[in-house]
Amino acid sequence: MSKKSRIYVRASAAVLLGLGAVTFGSSAYACGDEALIHAASWHGQSSEMFHQAQIDAGNIHSIVGLWSFKMTSGGQTVDFGYQEWHSDGTEILNSGTRAPATGNFCMGAWKQTAPSRFHLNHYPLVVDNNGVLQARVVLKMDVTVAPNGMTFSGMFTQDVYDPSGTTKIAPTITGPVTAQRVLGN
Repeated sequence: MSKKSRIYVRASAAVLLGLGAVTFGSSAYACGDEALIHAASWHGQSSEMFHQAQIDAGNIHSIVGLWSFKMTSGGQTVDFGYQEWHSDGTEILNSGTRAPATGNFCMGAWKQTAPSRFHLNHYPLVVDNNGVLQARVVLKMDVTVAPNGMTFSGMFTQDVYDPSGTTKIAPTITGPVTAQRVLGN
């Protein structure tokens, strides 16, 4: 087989593999809960890599979207960064107070508790610079989206446990959380 033929075969295989991933990756499952099945798809346009989600005009009080948040306790910043609340009831947070090597991304699950009100259970892991698990954190938030849909506020509670998750190793921290919706353009 010539060098040109081998390049063609490799390129064709890569294209077929990519098409297979798109074809068979059409459903997403969150945390094994089959009640939250949603089709996954890319809504790209020829001139842009990512599709900006729109605020549902019929539900401007939706929590779904990207938010810039800040949590404080006793006047001190506990954490800040970005949170993405997804329509399937999952959430991901990028912590501005943690170095990437120690785990600055963590995940949670949320539910709507009333019009404009939401409860989040979030589970950060604390690791050292060598990647060794030091603690498990349980972060809970109860927040309300403002009438204009552009901010939310509420309270958070944070409990820290040993690596097994059974023994509490620090006092509970509570305080206010505020956030502003991040709009892209």
